[in-house]
Amino acid sequence: MASPGSGFWPFGAEEGSAAAESPGTARAWCQVAQKFTGGIGNKLCALLYGDAEKPVETGARAAPGAAEPRPACTCDKKPCGCQKAEVNYAFLHSTDLLPACNGEITTMSFLQDVVDILLQYVVKSFDRSTKVIDFHYPNELLQEYNWELADQPQTLEEILLNCRTTLKYAIKTGHPRYFNQLSTGLDMVGLAADWLTSAANTNMFTYEIAPVFVLLEYVTLRKMREMVGWPGGCGDGIFSPGGAISNMYAMLIARFKMFPEVKEKGMAAIPRLVAFTSEHSHFSVKKGAAALGIGTDSVILIRCDERGKMIPSDLERRILEAKQKGFVPFLVSATAGTTVYGAFDPLIAIADICKKYKIWMHVDGAWGGGLLMSRKHKWKLNGVERANSVTWNPHKMMGVPLQCSALLVREEGLMQSCNQMHASYLFQQDKHYDLSYDTGDKALQCGRHVDVFKLWLMWRAKGTTGFEAQIDKCLELAEYLYNKIKNREGYEMVFDGKPQHTNVCFWYIPPSLRSMEDNEERMSRLMKVAPVIKARMMEYGTTMVSYQPLGDKVNFFRMVISNPAATHQDIDFLIDEIERLGQDL
Repeated sequence: MASPGSGFWPFGAEEGSAAAESPGTARAWCQVAQKFTGGIGNKLCALLYGDAEKPVETGARAAPGAAEPRPACTCDKKPCGCQKAEVNYAFLHSTDLLPACNGEITTMSFLQDVVDILLQYVVKSFDRSTKVIDFHYPNELLQEYNWELADQPQTLEEILLNCRTTLKYAIKTGHPRYFNQLSTGLDMVGLAADWLTSAANTNMFTYEIAPVFVLLEYVTLRKMREMVGWPGGCGDGIFSPGGAISNMYAMLIARFKMFPEVKEKGMAAIPRLVAFTSEHSHFSVKKGAAALGIGTDSVILIRCDERGKMIPSDLERRILEAKQKGFVPFLVSATAGTTVYGAFDPLIAIADICKKYKIWMHVDGAWGGGLLMSRKHKWKLNGVERANSVTWNPHKMMGVPLQCSALLVREEGLMQSCNQMHASYLFQQDKHYDLSYDTGDKALQCGRHVDVFKLWLMWRAKGTTGFEAQIDKCLELAEYLYNKIKNREGYEMVFDGKPQHTNVCFWYIPPSLRSMEDNEERMSRLMKVAPVIKARMMEYGTTMVSYQPLGDKVNFFRMVISNPAATHQDIDFLIDEIERLGQDL
């Protein structure tokens, strides 16, 4: 989506068209919008077309000068369908909202005003003339506003101000020039689904309290398993609070599969276990080992090639070493899309080794799993169908609002056996419906948020082909960036060759360092370049991109693209901005 200054006109009226240029057309659109949306349509028109284009109240007389305030509603309908009355929030509190007696009008007015704040933020998020970030240091923000919690309630006027202030300093992660994390973008259907999910406010543990959501989770997980390549989408799975927890679930289930007695008797009852993952894998593999009592020393890091892919021969060598020491290999965690390089481990070779030594194969596809949606790029995950479990985060490459992470397991029933505790107050065995839809006992959590609906609704809105186009575009933009800088003066690539994912890793070399010999002093100075440029980006608020060191490599930029709003022009802007901000270093 382009910005207001570069062709963005919502609801189909393009800049330069009659609808966009004609005040009469704009006014007519606003009157229609207000008829169906009440105060929301009225305020949105004012936001988009300015005060001069506010629609006249349908059926109301235009007053000279300022518009007359609308009287409070006196109808008997519950909930009231009248246009929003003027409400003075300065004397109202949360106790005046529903379920307060006669609280319907105040509630509708308050929520419409909250939606207006959100809509303004959404529109600004796609406006390239706005800042990605209005950066303030922590002590400045703490001193500028009173964030403390008090005994006495604030008024609703103050609550609305809190909402505006919070969004004023929020990072616009949907901005086309925000490239800082793997999770970027702001999808309108996903946003609407998140609002609906919050309004429904239910828990995912039983069918009786989340019937539609439980069924949608069943349908969506089956479809994801199908795309992994498991026949008929067979197996099991769950949505969890992020990829780190999904990876820990895999480790937990792999341990239970090999030693089911660990559930009752603990680690003291089983041999010393070891897991294997690449030196470029996500830190969550070690975190999971620490949390499960396996220990970080029991996670053996396997060497990678120059592109960041696990070396299978080193994996087999380390497995044999561990067995000779009396340790029991129980898990290999391969990565499909590493966090920094975007590398895809050779899954077929790893699957052969896991089969040979009877080890559980997990694929952490949190970042790269989305490529299964693309006919052009899914070959990079060849062999994933042989995995015992897969992590896939739709909140990354697919642009689903945070959080949305799935753990997929090939063997049905294993999660349930591993985690169930038979809580009789939730999972009664004499209910009048199919108990297989009471999914809560296979989760570690009791309270579990509804994460599936936004993915399901976006999938319905886009279709698989829509996700495919979105993902292909992001990978094409990454290749465009690579081609622009690979031979450009002042840039050095961290590794040779086209990016495997949307990760493009590079150093910017300021003019002062370009003629220096490649020695320790140059590395020491180069190490400081990316952090200074990043700090300046944030202070100007123009763009954001991540940096980090890795192994013996000093700080370099790691550009990632997952926002479908980004364009070639945004990539060009990033290059120009890096050069502008780093020229004097």
